[in-house]
Amino acid sequence: MAEFTSLTSFLLLISVLPMRAAAAGASSAAAGLITAALLAGTVIAEAAAAFAIRRLGYRVVLAAGAVLLGAPTLALLPREPQAIMVAVSFVRGLGFGLCGVATGALTALLLPPERRGEGLGLLGIVSGVPAIVALPAGAWLAGHHQATVAAAVAMIAGLMPLAALRWLPGGRPGSPMSGGPVTSSRGALRLPLVFAACTVAAGVIDSFLPLASAVPSSICSAALLVQAIAATISRWQAGRHGDRYGHARLLVPAIVVSALGMAVMIWLASPVAVLAGMVLFGAGFGVAENSTFALLIEQLPEAKASALWNLAYDAGYGLGPAMFGLFSARTGYPAAFALTGVLVLAALPGALRERKASVLPAAGRATGGVPALS
Repeated sequence: MAEFTSLTSFLLLISVLPMRAAAAGASSAAAGLITAALLAGTVIAEAAAAFAIRRLGYRVVLAAGAVLLGAPTLALLPREPQAIMVAVSFVRGLGFGLCGVATGALTALLLPPERRGEGLGLLGIVSGVPAIVALPAGAWLAGHHQATVAAAVAMIAGLMPLAALRWLPGGRPGSPMSGGPVTSSRGALRLPLVFAACTVAAGVIDSFLPLASAVPSSICSAALLVQAIAATISRWQAGRHGDRYGHARLLVPAIVVSALGMAVMIWLASPVAVLAGMVLFGAGFGVAENSTFALLIEQLPEAKASALWNLAYDAGYGLGPAMFGLFSARTGYPAAFALTGVLVLAALPGALRERKASVLPAAGRATGGVPALS
């Protein structure tokens, strides 16, 4: 519940606020600043979340995150200047960062190691539903002048994790509920950088595809929908496959398919190309999501692994729109989307090194000895 509702609040306004700023006359760069502020707050919170969890426990950190994510959205209910949108987005980012690390760490902690990839894939389904519903719904509401409705729903959803606190463990890492530290950390920097290259593109798509004049609003909503569906399905399947044959071998295909999806967006005026590109990008992104998280959890304590993974996700997600807003003003949207695909390909060397360094799963798992979750 906490994962579902916090993501719903976060994703519902990703497209709404840039669209609202653009409708008020803001430039592409200024609209991108709103998403950048949201992700800046998220990254700052994620950098401190593992320390906060060690000192305060999972439950306190999650409660603080829910309040910061939901309550400031009240300021967005009336029509507001861009400065207010940037400030509120930053505070909401702080809340989302705390929620994301706490829920990710708790999930990893409670999953059996031999089924962790598939369990994370199932978590991906839970977290994918908000992306499937909230992201295109936000774009639709904004396109029909219902941004205030979107803000109200985001406020309620952001506060909903408070209702789940009583059922969550309140311990801290190092207590009996903790799985303890993991000794290997070869990918502690490499894996987040590989994943961040994909999240740069995800931030670009979610923030700027609704602003592309060549893409009708109906096609934009459909493209965001198929991207989210493809990412959810591929993340789940990547978990099942990775548990048996190793998660590291999935990284290279994930990078290549993600980059190809962005490259197809150079034909932005073609609805078929836009939809095909979003299916490809979503499929590659979902595999990258699951594989990088599973590999980090194998190498690091849960809270630290969750913090690094979320940092990579949101740092890239915030940096992408900021960069895209600057480049698209000079190159146009189609070329800027294609250049984003080139940036994704920059993660290939890291993915190849991770595959080479990875140790394959035990023989029993490699031969399919671990049953699938039903």
